Amino acid sequence: MDWSSVRLTFLLIFVGAAAMAEVNRYMVFFRDKTGTIYSTALPNEFLSQRAIDRRIQQGILITDQDFPVNASYVQGISGVGAEVFYTTRWMNGVLVQCDAALVAAIENLPFVERVEFVAPNEKLLSSGRFKSNQKTKGTKSAAKTLAQLQLIGLDEMQASGYKGETIYIGIFDSGFQGVNTTAPFQDIFATNRIDLEVSKDFVYNTPDIFQYDEHGTEVFSIIAAYQEGDFTGGAYKANYQLYVTEDVNTEYRIEEYNWLFAAERADSAGVDVINSSLGYYDFDDAAMNYAKSAMDGKTTVVSQAAQWAADRGIVVVCSAGNEGNVAWQIITAPADAMDVLAVANVNSAGQRAGSSSIGPSADGRIKPDVAAMGVNTSVITPNGSTSNVSGTSVSSPLIASLVAGLWQRYPGLSNKELMEAIRKSASQANAPDDLLGYGIPDFRAVVNYLEQRPQEKVFEVYPNPILSDTFTIRPFDPNQITSCRVELLSSQGQVVYTAEANFSWLNRTATVNLSTVRAGLYYLRIWWGEKRYIYKMIKV
Repeated sequence: MDWSSVRLTFLLIFVGAAAMAEVNRYMVFFRDKTGTIYSTALPNEFLSQRAIDRRIQQGILITDQDFPVNASYVQGISGVGAEVFYTTRWMNGVLVQCDAALVAAIENLPFVERVEFVAPNEKLLSSGRFKSNQKTKGTKSAAKTLAQLQLIGLDEMQASGYKGETIYIGIFDSGFQGVNTTAPFQDIFATNRIDLEVSKDFVYNTPDIFQYDEHGTEVFSIIAAYQEGDFTGGAYKANYQLYVTEDVNTEYRIEEYNWLFAAERADSAGVDVINSSLGYYDFDDAAMNYAKSAMDGKTTVVSQAAQWAADRGIVVVCSAGNEGNVAWQIITAPADAMDVLAVANVNSAGQRAGSSSIGPSADGRIKPDVAAMGVNTSVITPNGSTSNVSGTSVSSPLIASLVAGLWQRYPGLSNKELMEAIRKSASQANAPDDLLGYGIPDFRAVVNYLEQRPQEKVFEVYPNPILSDTFTIRPFDPNQITSCRVELLSSQGQVVYTAEANFSWLNRTATVNLSTVRAGLYYLRIWWGEKRYIYKMIKV
């Protein structure tokens, strides 16, 4: 037998089979979450305590959308031969990488609703894709950051003692080169304020976030970098989680799903603020491109994800886009989402940059929301030096810093109350437009707006601490408030008591009996119509 010819034949067959293999990435969506082992009564099994606290404090219900996907469904996908990377609880699906020939078998599984092609398999490293950000050489000087801080009052915010302490900020970007090695970021590591266990690279499925690209480094520096006398970030005492969601080599829909995966992870880990200096509307595969009509806040995957994050009490801050001087011109997703702060770009004098994307959203809402300095904004580069960068990518983190400081000062506000205060107190709140939205916000203006609000006194709750087994709820106006729903939640988010309370001029109070509830910290949540009131209670 001619073994050389056999080897040649085998080699040709092997090479031919390899050539025919077409490995791509797909999203697989499930029909349901039937058989879940999770319960809304035990949220600490799938959410961190910080995530639970955020929901309790803002009156946000935990639903089955928060449940992890059915593990047996994931096993079923793996059993077909597909490699499962990430799961999404909010969209109830998984990201897989597999040969295209397996797609039909996956689609035929009884629990699969649909399969979506999201990217080919190429994963090459390169420098960035952020064409619209322009860089000029900078020098070390605290004055370089002063202008960008002063424009929205971050200097006064910091002087008042608010530098982001107690706030957790998630940064979604393309890579964070040099953050772990350069001096302006070292205090973050020295004080253990970056969560390396939670931070993740979703593009290549690695924990190494300190590579790929400098864009994330520059964006992050505007918030977090600090070097005395040289550079001051806007909220440089906050806590941080870093997520690589943007692939700098290619542009496919998978990046929207990466954003979704990161948002779910950040939510579960208890983040308060997300900054996303990214925007989507066109892709390397033209079939994935969006029309302008899709910028309605509910069509694109990334805008849905941003809205779901906002629905869970997170303030999502994002760049409006740098398309003002090109044919597209309008905002990019997720800036179109209803409850996110989309940030336009102005110079140090408050004049709009021509490249800053305009509104409105496709359904006619005011967009962008606000503006900050994005012309020659000072940043830290991967080698630790400063540079000047322009674009909405660098105006967004300034607003995220403002949000962090304000929430530190007013921790009792919901995310929507805080965003409303920022919009309603901004420079053109009385005449918002499609260029700068509500205008340029300012720390002092927001504080004045919040301090001047009439303090609504609706319910009196006493005694607190609860010394016996009962406490009393009294509405200040029983003629207006005739009934309410009362819920008592444990510090883990479990509802331990619920009842309806009715009031009248003859019966002005309601007594809550907690004889079956053990001593500890609780949250009392009172619902009057669509309004909710939260009280921290202690039973001794």
